[in-house]
Amino acid sequence: MPQNYISQLLNNNQNWVQEQIAIDEDYFERAALGQEPQILWLGCSDSRVNPSEMTGTGKGEVFVHRNIANLVSYTDFNFLSVLQYAVEVLKVKHIIVCGHYECGGVKAAMGEHQYGLIDNWIRPIKDTMRFYANELDDLDEKEQFKRLVELSVIEQVAHLGYTNIVRNQWAKSQMPHIHGWVYDIGTGYVKSLVSMINTEAELKAVCKFEQLKK
Repeated sequence: MPQNYISQLLNNNQNWVQEQIAIDEDYFERAALGQEPQILWLGCSDSRVNPSEMTGTGKGEVFVHRNIANLVSYTDFNFLSVLQYAVEVLKVKHIIVCGHYECGGVKAAMGEHQYGLIDNWIRPIKDTMRFYANELDDLDEKEQFKRLVELSVIEQVAHLGYTNIVRNQWAKSQMPHIHGWVYDIGTGYVKSLVSMINTEAELKAVCKFEQLKK
């Protein structure tokens, strides 16, 4: 059964190539010439979330990085390399952090069960949950889950804006704009939480530590 499944994937690829060529015989030749994406997408690795599908974008339009629970980690050199390349080389105009409701990483962070290595990765979500405990405690479990997904997205937007990569580029060109979205798997719709952030003042408005000063 596993081998048959993999064989089917390869057959699907063959069919897809022929379908694309039938529509546009130069489709793959143009794709091989290079890319000029306008967007860097930081999304979750969840298999139900397809950035191009939900946004109607095509080949070459979105530069994508995905990880568990769409986190911006200052020690993740994989992500930081993607970010630097996207911002400094590809000159993307927008960075979209897109979380999603029913996120398994966020759900795991809400509990006490140990999952192994991933526990270290999702630790920042637990920190976010503790920081916003007063707000979350007033909600039932379902609404807590949804709100924590949103708060974590906003937190990642702030993390992005405080990277030297983004700050240095802002000083040069006021690009890229940072956006925080959440995708509803149950409806297919995207909700914008924060958008068009490209200044220090706008970043402070969503930074949780700045809120403590007020």
